[in-house]
Amino acid sequence: MVLMLAGVSKRFGAVVAADSIDLSVAAGEAVGIIGANGAGKSSLFNLVTGVLKPDAGTIMLDGRDITRDSARHRCRAGIGRSFQIPQPFENLSVYENLLAAATFGGGVAYREAADHCGVILARTGLLARANTVAGQLRLLDRKRLELARALASAPKVLLLDEIAGGLTEAEVAELVQLIRELNAGGMTVVWIEHIVHALLSVVSRLVVLEFGRKIAEGEPHAVMAEPEVQRSYLGIEEPAA
Repeated sequence: MVLMLAGVSKRFGAVVAADSIDLSVAAGEAVGIIGANGAGKSSLFNLVTGVLKPDAGTIMLDGRDITRDSARHRCRAGIGRSFQIPQPFENLSVYENLLAAATFGGGVAYREAADHCGVILARTGLLARANTVAGQLRLLDRKRLELARALASAPKVLLLDEIAGGLTEAEVAELVQLIRELNAGGMTVVWIEHIVHALLSVVSRLVVLEFGRKIAEGEPHAVMAEPEVQRSYLGIEEPAA
């Protein structure tokens, strides 16, 4: 397994962000995570990336315990992340954003970084925008840049946090195709998303969270049909007997 969480827990006073979460992700797998607002999805990513430290449990990357590693060391070790709200360096060009992610985030040697970033620009459809100041990009291209910056750090595991949010249906389809191609090329993907049809078109396994607790996991369509998931996520109650 490239990523493993065992008994990972985190509380903020009475609020439970993660309740003894177990999760294993194989290399090349695409795993989706859903849950209502406040379910603990982004907190889980924050625990994996080192933004938050767990109260209990272990996080392993490629067989190495990274539970106490800094966020910087985890990025260097191979965890790349996009954020729900794009956070580029607004005054830098698209290419400069990737260069910073590659060299400072991923530790890519400067002499290799230009070619590395060029490949990612082409792969994410941003080559024509390479010299555009990031603050001038439209939303779809900002989302593409968020994904490209995560890829520039040369990740073993790519964490996507609601990357399709706010896009039109046509733009979602473009982004889904790109993520599908990345996963087909061997990229391990863990994707939080509220646009469920987009998620289900890519992932092979679905995890559902509720108040920091994992309530379901398995084949995506079977999971979506579970009564507890329909109650928790869709608000559909079982009919009375």
